[in-house]
Amino acid sequence: MEPGLPSALKAGIDRELEGRRRADLAARTAATTAAYRAGRTSAAAIRSEDDALAYALARLPATYAAAATVFAEARRTAPGFAPATLLDAGSGPGGGSWAAKAAWPSLERIAWLDASAPFLALAGRLAGGALDATPTRGDLTAGGFPHADLVLASYALAEIAPDRQQALVLDLWAAADGVLALVEPGTPAGSARILAARDVLIGAGAAILAPCPHHAPCPLAAPAGRRPGVPGWCHFAVRLPRSRDHRLAKGADAPFEDEKFAYLLAARPDVAARPRSARVLARPRAGKPGIDLELCTGTGALDHRHVPRRDRPAHAAARRLNWGDAL
Repeated sequence: MEPGLPSALKAGIDRELEGRRRADLAARTAATTAAYRAGRTSAAAIRSEDDALAYALARLPATYAAAATVFAEARRTAPGFAPATLLDAGSGPGGGSWAAKAAWPSLERIAWLDASAPFLALAGRLAGGALDATPTRGDLTAGGFPHADLVLASYALAEIAPDRQQALVLDLWAAADGVLALVEPGTPAGSARILAARDVLIGAGAAILAPCPHHAPCPLAAPAGRRPGVPGWCHFAVRLPRSRDHRLAKGADAPFEDEKFAYLLAARPDVAARPRSARVLARPRAGKPGIDLELCTGTGALDHRHVPRRDRPAHAAARRLNWGDAL
């Protein structure tokens, strides 16, 4: 899947931008970013239509790209899974739902749940007639979610008090008839939330589709995982293009950005999945002798693998690998 926004979503954002001063949106972007970094939730940080649009302009491309990458992996690991219904919990302006629809054209009905009224209103305007979505304003910790084939919580756990995250993960899992997808920022804290959710889900009988090729404890969380070339926490990255308005909103010059994220795909036992394989944990390092790979393996251990240039078939295959890929 392409990390860039779908044309219909880009057109919706362009409609919202008509007649608005980009400088004002850039100032609002800075203010909402500061609010999030200070630990405020969406309900507190996004108070107006302009706040929601500023956030969407600055962050929607990145959150969409992360979700699109995660869903591409879900399609690869469970090729027969074709959800008809989606619960987007903590939906924000709806980027995750657009990514799900792009991944699975079979998706017919979407339920949005968010505490922010401006986010839900903007999501509805951006969707137009492209998504069949029902918005509900509510607190994620209230539980009682409607069932869906696919349940998504993207950049949502970070807004929940730590002592309530485990219960929320179990509530989301209870609502997932097929697959639960969790996406968090690719920070040490975001990865820690994903690992805690992983433990809860394995205990509840979930099968982990990705990124882990095993159900053993995360090797990166152990002291032995801290070594040169290996990230200190499990996370991945996707490069996405920046539009002119996106660059202006963020005060950036580069025509692209790298969104780092952590994620988890958990499935019900009846979701047919391909055998798990080792995962590339860092950007491959290419040199004259060959390519060096840092892997998380099916045994639950880390592995350093050198693919020599003289082994032409293996070297050609290794050249196509990127951070986050499965062998």
